[in-house]
Amino acid sequence: MTHPTHPELLNTILQLLTDQGSQGFAEGLRLLVNEAMLRERSQALQAQPYERAEARKGHANGFKDKTLTTRLGDITFDVPQVRPGLEFYPSSLEKGIRSEQALKLALAEMYVQGVSTRKVAAIVEQLCGSSVSSTQVSKCAAKLDIELNAWRNRPLGSFPYLVIDARYEKVRHGGCLVDCAVLIALGIDLEGKRTILGVSVALSEAEAHWRQFLLSLQQRGLQGVCCIVSDDHAGLGAARTAVFPSVPWQRCQFHLQKNAQAYVPRLELRAQVAEDIRSVFNSPDRASAQTRLKTIVAKYASNAPKLAAWMDENLPQGFTIFSLPNAHQRKLRTSNALERVNQELKRRTRVASLFPNEASVLRLITALLVEISEQWEIGKIYLNMKSQNLPQT
Repeated sequence: MTHPTHPELLNTILQLLTDQGSQGFAEGLRLLVNEAMLRERSQALQAQPYERAEARKGHANGFKDKTLTTRLGDITFDVPQVRPGLEFYPSSLEKGIRSEQALKLALAEMYVQGVSTRKVAAIVEQLCGSSVSSTQVSKCAAKLDIELNAWRNRPLGSFPYLVIDARYEKVRHGGCLVDCAVLIALGIDLEGKRTILGVSVALSEAEAHWRQFLLSLQQRGLQGVCCIVSDDHAGLGAARTAVFPSVPWQRCQFHLQKNAQAYVPRLELRAQVAEDIRSVFNSPDRASAQTRLKTIVAKYASNAPKLAAWMDENLPQGFTIFSLPNAHQRKLRTSNALERVNQELKRRTRVASLFPNEASVLRLITALLVEISEQWEIGKIYLNMKSQNLPQT
């Protein structure tokens, strides 16, 4: 196989463009990339072709054809080879999918934006005239992993408020279809802005998984937490107590309202029970809320004793909010800040419907959370933190 020497290369390409115009772009690109790969091989070998050098690390071993799909069409390059014993592959051509880097990034971006792998493959075929398998699209998306992993492990700082929630996605695991828990933590910093602090995928909401997730936030530098807001997730309570033993917990009032309905004995009582619970949570202070709670517990003690007992035990877990500044109470009385995030995630992940493994779930969810978090960080503040006396832990 003949390769033009360096002095001849530029003249060869110029002649191509002169004679063929735009038709010569593909051949000109082929010659340039071939030359770049030859130079890279010489650098790896630490010697020029046929050069006798003491620093030489190996020997050239001919070339191997590789056809890539580019915006100029299919181009076959001459990939330089080396003899066994030296690991070498030119950076100009990445191993794996037969497409250029720009196309790979576009495929990954379409996947992250919620376009199914099959639809991405169809779009590429229409645009480029060549087919790309759904497996190749998934591999393209995997190239985001380095950047996304760095974001998930970035250092944290002081966040007075921590909101935690979980959602589920269907994943293939061990030959079965299972529901994987996606654990998400939202923080509100000293400037009053929201940030997604972390995300993890686990096979359940067991205490061990929650504890590992919360510990990872601490290990990355999370500090200054003075209130945690969440629902009463299985396993979360024990993990939260173990990792943040002195931090007050606010149970989501919205979920308390929903949970109470399971104890209402008759359908016609539901609206009244919901209104009574709201009247407790809308009290001006903790003392008023406790007084109001006693009143409604007594009200339902005879005709709905299980409901009365449940309210007496559980509703006080939604009173922690009364120890926070008045300006913060409305937005921290529930975990709705993360509920809206979960709705956006559901809108984007339902296209996939199910995922081949936990890694693919984590990849897509992380990419979406990065997008959401960055919008928050450059947007308006969520809470006014100026001149507010936060509770001490």
